[in-house]
Amino acid sequence: MQEIAQQLDRWFAALKSGDPDKVTRLYSRDAILLSTLQGDVKIGHRQIRQYFAKSFLPKRPIGVAVEPHTRVLGGVAVNSGIYRFSLDGGHTAVARYTFVYQWAGSEWLIVEHHSSVSPTPAAPTDGAKKKAPAKARSGK
Repeated sequence: MQEIAQQLDRWFAALKSGDPDKVTRLYSRDAILLSTLQGDVKIGHRQIRQYFAKSFLPKRPIGVAVEPHTRVLGGVAVNSGIYRFSLDGGHTAVARYTFVYQWAGSEWLIVEHHSSVSPTPAAPTDGAKKKAPAKARSGK
């Protein structure tokens, strides 16, 4: 399990390097990425590299796992949870993530990666549990 948890640290280090090739090498050749910042699907090294080179790495992300959960299922492992990024310009992004890794003979590679910005929790409304006015309750 620790080995899988370290894969996320490897990924954060690759992001911090700013090198899209270093990031892309962590993914299998036919990996699928559902990215944090764009709504489309990236398939394979070319599209994944392009996303990191043009959309994510220019923001100079520094990531940290906030709530990781890891499971190993034979030659497949899953790490999902919440991570936080400090981005260029002092911005912070919190996102939900799932990485699926597959053992490739000598290393774990990312075969599926889904990341989406966490929605802002809805603020409770004061009127949500208020009773209807007396007039409306009585039908008058």
